[in-house]
Amino acid sequence: MKNSETGLFLPTTEEEVKAHGFKSLDVILVTGDAYIDHPSFGAALIARLLESRGYKVGIIAQPEGPEDIKRLGKPNLFFGVTSGSVDSMVANYTASRKKRKSDDYTPGGINNKRPDRAVIQYVNWIKQAFKDVKIVIGGIEASLRRFAHYDWWSDRVRKSILLDSKADILVYGMGERAILEIAQRTASGKDLDNIRGTVIWKSSLNVLESEENGLGNVNLRIIKLPSYEEVVNDKRKYAEAYRLMVENTEPFKNVVLVQKHDTRYVIQYPPAWPLTQRELDELYLLPYTRRVHPYYLAKGPVKAIETVRFSITAVRGCFGNCAFCAITNHQSTHVVSRSTESILEEARILTKMPEFRGTIVDVGGPTANMFALSCSVRNTKGQCPKNCLTPDICKMALSSSSKNDAADEFIELLKKVKSIPGVKHVFVGSGIRHDLILASLNADYIISSLVDFTSGQLKLAPEHAHPDVLRIMRKPPVGLFLEFKRRFEEAARKKGQKKYVIGYFIVAHPGEGEKENKYLREFIKKNLGYVPQQVQIFTPTPGTLSTTIYYTGLEPFTGDEVYVEKKDKVRNIFKENIVNLR
Repeated sequence: MKNSETGLFLPTTEEEVKAHGFKSLDVILVTGDAYIDHPSFGAALIARLLESRGYKVGIIAQPEGPEDIKRLGKPNLFFGVTSGSVDSMVANYTASRKKRKSDDYTPGGINNKRPDRAVIQYVNWIKQAFKDVKIVIGGIEASLRRFAHYDWWSDRVRKSILLDSKADILVYGMGERAILEIAQRTASGKDLDNIRGTVIWKSSLNVLESEENGLGNVNLRIIKLPSYEEVVNDKRKYAEAYRLMVENTEPFKNVVLVQKHDTRYVIQYPPAWPLTQRELDELYLLPYTRRVHPYYLAKGPVKAIETVRFSITAVRGCFGNCAFCAITNHQSTHVVSRSTESILEEARILTKMPEFRGTIVDVGGPTANMFALSCSVRNTKGQCPKNCLTPDICKMALSSSSKNDAADEFIELLKKVKSIPGVKHVFVGSGIRHDLILASLNADYIISSLVDFTSGQLKLAPEHAHPDVLRIMRKPPVGLFLEFKRRFEEAARKKGQKKYVIGYFIVAHPGEGEKENKYLREFIKKNLGYVPQQVQIFTPTPGTLSTTIYYTGLEPFTGDEVYVEKKDKVRNIFKENIVNLR
């Protein structure tokens, strides 16, 4: 492999380390995905950030054992470990617990490179390969398993992944601030205690409970969650632990959460502060190649890059609080938007790529039309107890970071991106909240404009139709979906375009029994006129409200009992009732 092919990437082999002129590396990141040098992939984003601060960084993607771990040598500072863009158990198994045959993040698409419980496995391999090396775990798998959690695949409550993996420290949420502080402290020989956005364990709470807590705030509160032993033996205690975790994982509250596991204490320090707009701008304009590293591309094409290569992240965070979604507990409800100029600059970078054919497939984020939304309460006091969008939309949820309507700002952004020389088409491929658009003062203009930024079909996620299931899901009434669908398709017809709204649905979610499933079936039959292909069976994944309800049968914020269908046979029938609709 020629150096010219790999020189723009971070090193993945010993030869590449030497080609970069490095004798050794400061940080080595281990990931369950192939090395894709694109900001949509956490390992690449963190690696480029560390590189920008002067650290020598390498990546070992999809290692297959301790010998593979050794190929870049021992890092001067630490190993960083992530399962990749998805939880390894979600990547490896279907909603029926069957092994998946394909993996979009693996060369050739064959699902044979990511081990089950990848974070734990990778840490074990590192410990076999090297003695006395610091190991930091992070990413979606570590972040959402940081406390005792229900694991659907083994049908039991597991301990914190920090203890199970025996890593030194866990980074939760979006880890840029925490990983930089860990690097700085490790380089200067300081300990890794009292870092925002991290979880550690201690054998005693004596120091933590004193006023010398190290966070520079004697008003720091400590809240003890029900212990591991309690949540294993009492589902109400499990639900209580989840509620306390959600209510107090907020940077403005300055709360340290503690959960005892046997004789050890798992300690979560307050979340890291969200990045500023300027910091987010800088992060996404680092020198990513936006390609698969040749070392991995030689093993076969990696499908995941094709859906994001010409996409742009415009916004981070989501205050939707959908019960089944992990984004709120990982990216948080704090929404930060990039500046328009930064987004336009990234679009210009895309137009200079030889492979670019004029289409930017997405400008968005977790929820695209949360771009430019800014709640003054959340920005100064933190997330309030009220849900921003359900059962009603809070007026602050529609507030803009400028004097203009935020929804208008998003449309104007799309128009500016499309006006860049070389750009022929701009589409919105991310999810959107149709209820937010309908609540806008300029809903007709936004919907009409959105037609021009839709590629054939606009995919929305009503998720269900029965009001009781939607309430548990924290989703808006299905009538709003129908209203938006009608207005969008009418606007398309007026423009002479054949564009339609397609719905995503979830079955077997807590709250759905035979009656509710039949209700969904009849709704689709009566109102949609097509058999939906985007139907998934609810998969309980760690860290979500829906998973807590699935395991406990309780809504943790109200204490209400909820019906849960757990038989795989029935869950599969619920899906068949929809996809086999005639």
